[in-house]
Parts: sequence; structure tokens; C-alpha cells
Amino acid sequence: MDYTLPLFLAHAIALEHEAAERYLELADMMEAHRNDEVASLFRDMVRYSRLHHDSIVERARGVELPVLHSWQYRWRQPPETGGDEAFDPALTAWDALRYARENEFRAQAFYTLAAAGAGTGTGDPEVQRLASEFAAEEAEHVQALDRWLARVPRPSVPWRIDPYHEA
Repeated sequence: MDYTLPLFLAHAIALEHEAAERYLELADMMEAHRNDEVASLFRDMVRYSRLHHDSIVERARGVELPVLHSWQYRWRQPPETGGDEAFDPALTAWDALRYARENEFRAQAFYTLAAAGAGTGTGDPEVQRLASEFAAEEAEHVQALDRWLARVPRPSVPWRIDPYHEA
């Protein structure tokens, strides 16, 4: 999908803003339920999302960004906001990490597709460069979360349904 630079930056800023807001809600909820380990993980994700958001805002200085209404974004739900499964007060650290990993993976896919669309020959080379750079950053987040997941014990509840893996 082709993006102009202003439209791409508007999407990227919204994506990172929504990610930070969602992770903040989750951290607050986990703290309210005294699930401090998971709250801490979500607070880390808030910090990373805000850092990325701020770097994109800085990059957008001097670019006139479109003001988009919710229905004008090229997604139904921002890639990094995930579903409601993370609002379970009994969420384990492994579940929280898995949730964050899936969100980061969707953001990586969004940026990868934006880069591919810009690379069709008719797209903006700056969009292709930035989208590729952002996709690589999201890939680093996915890899970091994979390393965390490898260290954190996976819950071993026999009746547990993992929405990310088949039985």
C-alpha cells in the first residue's frame, strides 16, 4: 500500500501512541490486581513505545501531517494494541510477554508492508527507508521479547488454551 511521507508518519505516530496508551492501561490494571511482575513488564513496554513515538515526532518536524479521523487510518485497530486477552487480572509474566511480542510482531508487519508498498517504483523512497528502519526496530523488539520468553517459565495449566499456538 502506497503512503505519502506525511500519511506514513501520521500512521506511525498514531501506532506508537496507541501502543503506549494500551500498555499503560494494562500496567495500571495489573498493579491494581497486585500482579506487580507483569505490571513492570508493561511499564517497560510503555517506555519503549514512548521513545519510538518521540523519535518519530522529531523526524516529522517540518512535515505537515494530515489530521486523520479514526476511520481514515489504514487499519481496523492499530497493530500494537492487541486484543482484550491481556486484561485478565490473572495474567502471568509469560502471557504478558507473549501478548507484547504479538503486538510488536504486528507492528513489524505493518512497517514491512508499508516499505514494500513504497518500494514498488511509484512510492516515496523516504517512506521505504523509514518503514524499513521502523520494521527493523520492531524486529529487535520481537527478538528481545523472544529472549525474555525463553527465560520466563511458561504456565503449565493442562486446560489452558493458548491463542498463539495450536495444541
